[in-house]
Amino acid sequence: MVARRVGARARASLSGMSAVLALLSSLVWGSSDFVAGLVSRRLPALVVIAWSQTIGLVALTPVLLWRGPVGVGLGWLPWAVSAGVTGATGLWAFYAALASGTMGVVAPIAATGAAVPVILGVLTGDQPSGWAWVGMALAGAGVIAASGPELGGGAKGRSVALAAVAALAFGLTLFALDRGSRVSVLHTLWGMRATSVTGYAVLALVTRSLGGVTRAVVPVLAVVGVADLVANALFAVASSTGLVSIASVLGSLYPVVTTVLAWIVLHERLARVQYLGVVITLVGTVVIASAGHA
Repeated sequence: MVARRVGARARASLSGMSAVLALLSSLVWGSSDFVAGLVSRRLPALVVIAWSQTIGLVALTPVLLWRGPVGVGLGWLPWAVSAGVTGATGLWAFYAALASGTMGVVAPIAATGAAVPVILGVLTGDQPSGWAWVGMALAGAGVIAASGPELGGGAKGRSVALAAVAALAFGLTLFALDRGSRVSVLHTLWGMRATSVTGYAVLALVTRSLGGVTRAVVPVLAVVGVADLVANALFAVASSTGLVSIASVLGSLYPVVTTVLAWIVLHERLARVQYLGVVITLVGTVVIASAGHA
């Protein structure tokens, strides 16, 4: 009986830590995407991604060499490559959509990609509790509401299509990142970055279209690259210590962060439904964080 109680407490502690880390990843992703969306209106999306991803790889490599675990095998490699390909595709589609459309439309569409790892997670063994499902539903509804009336019209067809591509790619990336991180978080993050940077290097040689970056923009791109790397790491640890289905939903709340930042920094007005959406999202988050799994 005592052993069972200790085990239950340990699982609850891990579940709570996983929820906190997933929420932090959402906060960092939302902030990074806000900055990247602004920069993508001055530079092509491919330029922003290529430079920020390269800076992230340069920052991560010495960490891997210094603290990376040894003897982990290559089980992380296929997942890292998959995450690199889908992640790069998703970022390109997402930043291009942000540059040509409205943040309040693009971000929530891209966030629907959380459904992909939720479905795949359940199919591969995740068992969220009933309250966890309720919390996920509330969080998803809150994200849509927080996007405001902009979802009702004014969206360009191209930006919506790109956001849909980003949603699918991001969902596959989250699942691959989770599976690779169960072998090694650092190796998976490094392999993911190495794959995407290699692809952009080849693209640069073929198209010669990844230049035009000035010294003044490099620090901003560095912030975007490192922030995206940190968010990926937070999510990787969150999903590998908890349920990927729940971590994916909590990690996909970044549109709320982007919306709030646009309100604070750009002084964009929020409609009443957006305030309501933020509240609903917070309620859903609390429900998820306090719920266990079956």
